[in-house]
Amino acid sequence: MLTKVYSAAISGIDAIVVTIETAVNKGSSFSIVGLADTAVKEAYTRITTALQQSGIGFPHKSTIINLSPADVKKEGAAFDLPMAIGVLAANERVPAENLSEYMIMGELSLDGSVLPVRGALPMAIKAREKGFKRLIVPEANVTEAAVVNRVEVFGVKNIAEAVGLIAGTSGLKPTVINTREIFAAEADNFDFDFSEVKGQDSVKRAFEVACAGGHNILMVGPPGAGKSMMAKRLPSILPPLSLAEALETTKIHSVAGKLQRGSMLMTRRPFRTPHHTVSPVALVGGGTNPMPGEISLAHNGVLFLDEFPEFSRTVLEVLRQPIEDRTITVSRAKYTVDYPASFMLVASMNPCPCGYYGHPTKRCTCPPGAVAKYMNRISGPLLDRIDIQCEIEPVAFDEMANTSPAESSNAIRERVIKARQIQNLRYRNEPGIYSNAQMNSRLLHTYAWPDEGGLVRLKERMTKLNMSARAFDRILRVARTIADLEYSQTLSAEEAVNAPVLSHHIAEAIGYRALDRASYGSIF
Repeated sequence: MLTKVYSAAISGIDAIVVTIETAVNKGSSFSIVGLADTAVKEAYTRITTALQQSGIGFPHKSTIINLSPADVKKEGAAFDLPMAIGVLAANERVPAENLSEYMIMGELSLDGSVLPVRGALPMAIKAREKGFKRLIVPEANVTEAAVVNRVEVFGVKNIAEAVGLIAGTSGLKPTVINTREIFAAEADNFDFDFSEVKGQDSVKRAFEVACAGGHNILMVGPPGAGKSMMAKRLPSILPPLSLAEALETTKIHSVAGKLQRGSMLMTRRPFRTPHHTVSPVALVGGGTNPMPGEISLAHNGVLFLDEFPEFSRTVLEVLRQPIEDRTITVSRAKYTVDYPASFMLVASMNPCPCGYYGHPTKRCTCPPGAVAKYMNRISGPLLDRIDIQCEIEPVAFDEMANTSPAESSNAIRERVIKARQIQNLRYRNEPGIYSNAQMNSRLLHTYAWPDEGGLVRLKERMTKLNMSARAFDRILRVARTIADLEYSQTLSAEEAVNAPVLSHHIAEAIGYRALDRASYGSIF
């Protein structure tokens, strides 16, 4: 008898349907075909033992299992449960009439329990897309998969429950989750707040501009000035995730196996902080079994690189293309996968190896030439791609001793959200563009071209600092965001869409280019 059971495999951050065809005949052989890796081929031992330990028993006949499409590599143990169901159905141990309504996934333990798998959310999305009515997943993955509506999602503890569900003898009910209610309840909970930060008003302003336009930002300052502390509070002033962004972000973390057991939809923007010893593959993704890297795990959120110059030159240079394209294509001999990588880069660094060059009270102990050598660890092309570069001074004692709270994250976030609303309206007919940081040359000429005074000021500074054409574009993007923040307080969103970029907006944006190569000598 021949039966078909449906499951899914992960390709990039999406799923593809895998048809598990099982044929049985007289004999005692067992084989799995269809480009299966070692973990899939080892399923025979897990399936036979699990069925025996569950009291179901394994029908010892000649069994051939084909995983279709045969030219797509099948990896991992998520095919254990659907293959076991296919074997039972082919031997008429479970009814096969309704199997076409189910998509099934799960790893089997030797005692018959069903273990969690990676990628349950993209598999659930694919099940809905392909018209499957029911989805069977491990109980540990049920809340993750149940965020997808229009599909009945069942979480099973063991293979006996899965068999009973298909046979119609189980009283198991589908899991139902009110996604919007949970999303609204948890979206605004943060562990850190800017009200706890003393002083540093100019840096807070730079952070507000960066969040309002989705701009990359680099902080340079001595140890203890508050660089890491403020970076950790950055998510609290970012605009909330939309439901579509939350689904996309959760998909990536689901594929990478980064979701905690019982997790549902990610309600807050990711904040990734890889150590400076991270490898290029860990940062951009790939590996023997392709997985998303840190830049993809930071998609729709923040990638924070502390001690920026301590990262290897190779690691830093692989960031250049994803920063521009907001996607990363990992190409190897055996596969090519695309991962989204629309992240906000936040970096911090000391001004020199000892950390105290230019400090108002502490003397720098670095030898001659060490400062320039240290700063040159960041290449010009990469520095060009960082829109906002600001210096941080140590906090004075009087400011630290001040007990009155600073402006809260909620107050800053309200202004950021208003500025983003202007941008959403401005780019509503521009596919793939959601913020000022993503503007192309055509949109810069349409929405961010400054007045005559701004052009004069910009020409003077670009000539003096020998800035590149990319820096010119970055300044215009930041100036457009500064204008949006100003107009959001006085104009409606519709009026602010085409409001002009003025000279003082350009002046502030130029002030955020503190580290352009030609200015190193005067600043450091």
